[in-house]
Amino acid sequence: MSILIKSIKIPNCQDETDIFVEGNRIKTIGQSLDVKADKIISGRKKVVIPGFVNMHTHAAMTLFRGIGDDMPLMPWLEEKIWPNEAKLTDEDIYWGAKLACLEMIKSGTTTFFDMYAKPEMTAAAVEEMGLRAVLSEVCFDYFKSELTEKCKQQIIKRFQTPLPYSSRIRIAIGPHAIYTVSGELLQWIHAFALDRGLLIHTHLAETEEEVTFCREHFGTTPVRYLNELGILSPNLFVAHALYIDEYEIGLLTKNGVKVVHNPASNMKLASGYRFMFNEMYAAGVAVGLGTDGCASSNSLDMIEAMRLASYLGKAWRKDPVVMTCNEMFDVATRVGAEMLGLDAGCIVEGALADMCLIDLNLPVFTPNFNFVSNLVFAANGSCVDTVICDGKILMEDKKVPGENEILERTGQIAYDWIRR
Repeated sequence: MSILIKSIKIPNCQDETDIFVEGNRIKTIGQSLDVKADKIISGRKKVVIPGFVNMHTHAAMTLFRGIGDDMPLMPWLEEKIWPNEAKLTDEDIYWGAKLACLEMIKSGTTTFFDMYAKPEMTAAAVEEMGLRAVLSEVCFDYFKSELTEKCKQQIIKRFQTPLPYSSRIRIAIGPHAIYTVSGELLQWIHAFALDRGLLIHTHLAETEEEVTFCREHFGTTPVRYLNELGILSPNLFVAHALYIDEYEIGLLTKNGVKVVHNPASNMKLASGYRFMFNEMYAAGVAVGLGTDGCASSNSLDMIEAMRLASYLGKAWRKDPVVMTCNEMFDVATRVGAEMLGLDAGCIVEGALADMCLIDLNLPVFTPNFNFVSNLVFAANGSCVDTVICDGKILMEDKKVPGENEILERTGQIAYDWIRR
């Protein structure tokens, strides 16, 4: 399929241009292109941006939105999340993930890095909805040897046969956290992943309670603990990383570990707020941006995540010039794509055609002295008009095919699950 976007603006450019998409890549960018296309889209009063890359989600947990609000992390997990997750069926996970895909499309996300059980159900939803995703299968052994072996066998089985998904979908491994996964299993996962070139996705240094647990059980702090286990590597992605120091930032840099900032859930669960973005950025640590799941952040809107990250960083540092709108926009697009090894995140010739058209005919873009400022500080996901992923139109004129069915079905699924 080929797409021609006519008379569109690119951020920081005053002149309108045309963009020609052929297959799944941006073929040509230029004014008044004379090409034939299967589909022509008017870009008048719109700006094209790269699709957002949401680096930490629990997609199926859209079904948990509004359950267990206003609770601390561990009681929230132990009383509301884990007991109810045990009641989820494969169908529940599929529809919860499909609702997440719809929400992400509607707010401009084209790629997400997920952690949840039954990734084959999330993969089915992603395949149908047309997004790009890395799906890490969550695992726990709770320091019990029989569960350790069970987890190993489950992971081996998952990767024994070629995965029946398109190239838009990759499977990774998701050891939940250092307080739910033994050091033995973490080391085994590390070796297994390195041998097969797989990514590892985990929570780390999220709360003061986790740091206390780590000191009491392992005699050190979370990042130092993983370093002692020998599992810090470029394959490792850690979500949160709130409680780290300068030495640990050096360890992350030395070993190429990636970090994901999740401002909404950090604030809502009162996990912490002093995320060391500037220090990690200066040290060369790749830092992406995530929303976390809808049970802990209630939204998958990356535009809101950009704003929260910027405001939070400015507030605790008491410095209005840090974590600028341009930095947050870059983190949510180009940096996220680079962290996942994707040839995306920029509107340039040859890049993957993962992009969004933003509607400028809105009060939040009037006046439009600084588009990126308006996007990050004034707008939300409702400003996204059109979404293209892998060269295919997933949303046009703010409508996603089949969205009403998804909303109705997931509503039914959620209430049936709650009754169980």
